[in-house]
Amino acid sequence: MSLVLGVGLRAGTPFAELQDLVTTALRELAGEVRLVVTIAGKEHEPALQELVAQLGAELRTFSTEELAQQPVPTPSERVDQLKGTPSVAEAAVLATGAHLLIPKRQASNTTIAIGVQRAAGYDLRDREVVQRVIAERRDVRRGFLDVAVDDVVLGRVLEAAHRAPSVGLSQPWDFLVIRDLATRRKVHDLATAQRDAFAASLPEDRRAAFDGLKIEAILDTPLNLAVTCDPGRGGRHVLGRHADPRTTMFSAAIAIQNFWLAARAEGLGVGWVSFFEPDEVAAILDLPAHIELVGYLCVGYVDEFAPAPELVRSGWAKRRPLSWAIHHEEWGRRATSIVDDALQATQNAVPATGQRVHVIVGGDASRLQQADALIVDLQAVRPPADFGVLWRPARTPAEAVEFGVEIARDLALQGVGQLVVQLAENSEQAEALSRGLQVGASACGLTHSTA
Repeated sequence: MSLVLGVGLRAGTPFAELQDLVTTALRELAGEVRLVVTIAGKEHEPALQELVAQLGAELRTFSTEELAQQPVPTPSERVDQLKGTPSVAEAAVLATGAHLLIPKRQASNTTIAIGVQRAAGYDLRDREVVQRVIAERRDVRRGFLDVAVDDVVLGRVLEAAHRAPSVGLSQPWDFLVIRDLATRRKVHDLATAQRDAFAASLPEDRRAAFDGLKIEAILDTPLNLAVTCDPGRGGRHVLGRHADPRTTMFSAAIAIQNFWLAARAEGLGVGWVSFFEPDEVAAILDLPAHIELVGYLCVGYVDEFAPAPELVRSGWAKRRPLSWAIHHEEWGRRATSIVDDALQATQNAVPATGQRVHVIVGGDASRLQQADALIVDLQAVRPPADFGVLWRPARTPAEAVEFGVEIARDLALQGVGQLVVQLAENSEQAEALSRGLQVGASACGLTHSTA
């Protein structure tokens, strides 16, 4: 840890006094003093010069005006009258941009404060650019132009992807650039078949909304990009992978995000296609058996970037508020209780329209005969994977209520307008989750009834 030592001292301060104060404070910290700072005019004090030499540190001074601008935690009117700043030691540390670890400590003739140096962040303009790129990234399906993407631009974007962090620096990704139209047509046929299968699985009202959505631009872009993962890259002892093998796939996904953001900065639209079985695409692309397909991207210049995601603009789905996703110290401890928040929202809820969902609380996958059914499994043992089954093993009735609120509000964000709730088991958790569904439904203006 690189430390910054702020010093305020009177003329003629004994070195022993200054040394004792600094030595005592440094015993509390693991680090090395690299920089000593004080007010201009004190740099020639013998005690300070001897201390700087002993520490092997750099000495820097700040003017009274610079120190006076710092919001110090322990200001002194006396120091302000004498020096023109409410602090010297603390203000000097803060003036370097360091984080204050030990506030002002005093002896008869001197004060000190210690901070830790932080890596410099970007200035405001650059921070705004980073946030802008993130905010304006879009999953683009429409508006691609018949303009080629040259190798120089593509190289820059792929370089950004290749700089992604990866578990144990294994870099498990590869990038397969696909321009051949015949290959893309084969992939397009797979996506079309999966689109039709998904549409057939939807309730009628949801199917009508889905019919207006474009799910891919495989043939509309000048190139496609398959991003793959080699789960074994790096051999047996990849640092950090042994406990969670999924980290290789996570690494490849981060590379895709890097690619996406860099593409947006270049004015390139990117659309991620997921309407096919990965193994079927791998067969078309003739991928080796040990290589896994992570993402299939459509890439090209576009006429514009929409102000909001297409699914939001079409009314298919809405964003989940950040406040719902932040928990403090333990699960469920949000800045505002999700249950209380829902109860307050009920007062101003606007009646919603949208699909009907039949929520069966305490059921299992055998009850999924109808397209609008959604099972909430409360058992302690994880059920087989099925997107029609939500596994919610609530530990307490209070947590079950929260789960119910979350389910209802998340369904509302996905375009649901009506909930029909059925209790398939007689338990405290089931009844609590049902109450939560009612609270969440009321908060979002959903029609709520009991089967």
